[in-house]
Amino acid sequence: MATNNSSEYAIEVNDVTMIFNMASEQLNSLKEYFIKLMKHELFFNEFRALKHISFKVKPGEVVGLVGTNGSGKSTMLKVIAGVLEASEGECVVRGNIAPLIELGAGFDLELTARENIYLNGALLGYTEKFIDEHFQEIVDFAELPDFVDMPMKNFSSGMVARIAFAIATITEPDILIVDETLSVGDVFFQEKCERRIQSFIDNGNVTVLFVSHSIEQVERICTRAVWIEKGDLRMDGPVREVCDAYRAQFA
Repeated sequence: MATNNSSEYAIEVNDVTMIFNMASEQLNSLKEYFIKLMKHELFFNEFRALKHISFKVKPGEVVGLVGTNGSGKSTMLKVIAGVLEASEGECVVRGNIAPLIELGAGFDLELTARENIYLNGALLGYTEKFIDEHFQEIVDFAELPDFVDMPMKNFSSGMVARIAFAIATITEPDILIVDETLSVGDVFFQEKCERRIQSFIDNGNVTVLFVSHSIEQVERICTRAVWIEKGDLRMDGPVREVCDAYRAQFA
């Protein structure tokens, strides 16, 4: 996608490398870790989760990230969402992001669902008045009216996912980032979430980055795919071509 006007892109990932330092030996407790650290006996190995990744996404594009477990897909989404800062390179994002990356992130599980709707909504930039106006809509979409005043520590991961998705998608964001959220919970709610995402796509105003272990789901939702394997950008192109190549690799 060549262009002279970079502002045409909603997302620009430019030569991004993500490095994590991992302890070179297995430690059995936090106490053992700090003792070795204080004695300068702890050594680290460098792990490159992403290696010089570059791609661009235009507004309204629906892009799936595919790759085997541990290949860097979720790390890439966290860099784009601003959860992680790239070790090298840069990521430029234009527009507000609704990130559905880690279930429960932004929630205080000691609080009730009602309280967390206001808390998480505030983190996403919603005003209290806006939440007041859309509170029932959020609860209805999540299908949890009988649990709204229950502490969320008692919720299943599927119930947390329902609340998180309902809050993040109550309005159309500029950029929606979805990482495995649709794999949690029952198939009927997954389909409901897919329909909401599809409605955003049909309107053509929302840029979507989507990660799923289901290649069929990526093909169904996305128009383009980026294949990241062991931290390397393997392929970027039309969703069917990339997914076919990905399947062939492991056939």
